[in-house]
Amino acid sequence: MSDRVTHAKSVLTSQNIETPSWAFGNSGTRFKVFSQQGVPRDPYEKIADAATVHRFTGAAGSVALHIPWDKVEDYTRLAAYAADHGVRVGTINSNTFQDDDYMLGSVCHPDPGIRRKATDHLLECIEIMEAVGSNDLKLWFADGTNYPGQDSIAARQDRLAEVLAEVYARLGDDQRMLLEYKLFEPSFYHTDVPDWGTSYAHCVELGPKAQVVIDTGHHAPGTNIEFIVAFLLRQGKLGGFDFNSRFYADDDLMVGAADPFQLFRIMHELALRGAVGTDSGIAYMLDQCHNIEPKIPAVIRSVMNAQEATAKALLVDHDALEAAQAAGDVLGANAVLMDAYNTDVRPLLAELREEQGLATDPVAAFAASGYTAKVQAERQGGQAAGWGA
Repeated sequence: MSDRVTHAKSVLTSQNIETPSWAFGNSGTRFKVFSQQGVPRDPYEKIADAATVHRFTGAAGSVALHIPWDKVEDYTRLAAYAADHGVRVGTINSNTFQDDDYMLGSVCHPDPGIRRKATDHLLECIEIMEAVGSNDLKLWFADGTNYPGQDSIAARQDRLAEVLAEVYARLGDDQRMLLEYKLFEPSFYHTDVPDWGTSYAHCVELGPKAQVVIDTGHHAPGTNIEFIVAFLLRQGKLGGFDFNSRFYADDDLMVGAADPFQLFRIMHELALRGAVGTDSGIAYMLDQCHNIEPKIPAVIRSVMNAQEATAKALLVDHDALEAAQAAGDVLGANAVLMDAYNTDVRPLLAELREEQGLATDPVAAFAASGYTAKVQAERQGGQAAGWGA
């Protein structure tokens, strides 16, 4: 057990959970966006909040940007600002779903002019990646149809493949595209990239710089996400995660809030293949919509939840598990997993934070820091960041 603890602490020391810039702005549901005091008004203030999460957790050293939500005049200056605050710019997320032209789709739209507009935006995102030193372009398309016969399903796949090929050809040697999928919403009859199989097929056709990204809230109820993880790992096509929790659909709640056991099972598959650390090539990112909870404490809590699930996964006795599996000991094998899952890893993580010079309770330390009152006083006037009214 002591060897597993030592190994767990070593891996956890280098773990990075990327935070999303949009998690710090005002957000909500289709019905209402609730505003909060002190939320960021521009990408610089978003990065300052993300850096604050990293300062208290030590495990959130990069922040993802969303274009055009995070557009600035000088991206080199933005990247330097992030570095000055102890973080770096991570994944660049494209947005082809909030323009009126995209009502019938973007890269799959029947109008070639609309497809050109969407493609040019994706190419612009690669230019931004080069300016900020990012390696990952994340693609999620709201494209699909609402009614049978609205458009040709097959033709839309052809259009998608054509655009992806053009964007792929523009990627640099150290860059890659991560293709996300979503079961439904906002398209309800069919979605053009509805599942991991569709994403995987396009990525295989494109080549090694195209990989699948898993949003843990984008599946049908009962989907075995850890199977998807295991399969994509085996094929070398797992590029990253958008971590969140769901009860009903794409709820975008704090990761581990709805089903912490599922998060543990996912991390177990990753730990089995040594794919948890920063050298795994897998981008671990939060993608959450904090509707009613304070933004920064919620992100801190999500990072801590991810750390706890990772720690438990790293404590699984793999020798005992393999022995039970080889012997056909169904209950014994399950017990090995449950023993790790039921371990209280909070003392281990508190000890690790203390060794890193961090407060043992990041949420309490942030609450006592005065940061919330500071930004509420400073961020007066202007337009608060958010994605609706």
